[in-house]
Amino acid sequence: MKDKALLGSRLLFGLAFVIFGLNGFFNFMANPPMAPEAGALMGAFAKTGYFFPMVKIVEIVAGALLLSGFFVPFALALIFPILIGITSIHLFLNPGGLPIMIVFHLLHGFLVYGYWKNFKSVMVVKA
Repeated sequence: MKDKALLGSRLLFGLAFVIFGLNGFFNFMANPPMAPEAGALMGAFAKTGYFFPMVKIVEIVAGALLLSGFFVPFALALIFPILIGITSIHLFLNPGGLPIMIVFHLLHGFLVYGYWKNFKSVMVVKA
């Protein structure tokens, strides 16, 4: 049963990041309205010219790895800083998106737990 839950979580999490990553390039889903402060931050990120393409490419790559089942621990580590960044924006500037981010963190946490044997070796205090 745990294997099926792990597979379902991995596929759902991976698919979400592939879809949101592709949406960053093709805009097939409308962005929800956001607070003015969050909009200002997003505008500043967009003005750099590199930030959103970089983030969206990482989302697509990590999502594709999760969907394929290859390098899953790497994909989980790769997506974590992006997950924290998005959550921080929702937590401090745009709380409307917080519920979905809680779901994403639960999925991520469950996947890390399921693949813990792969993470255990890097959690060494004195190497």
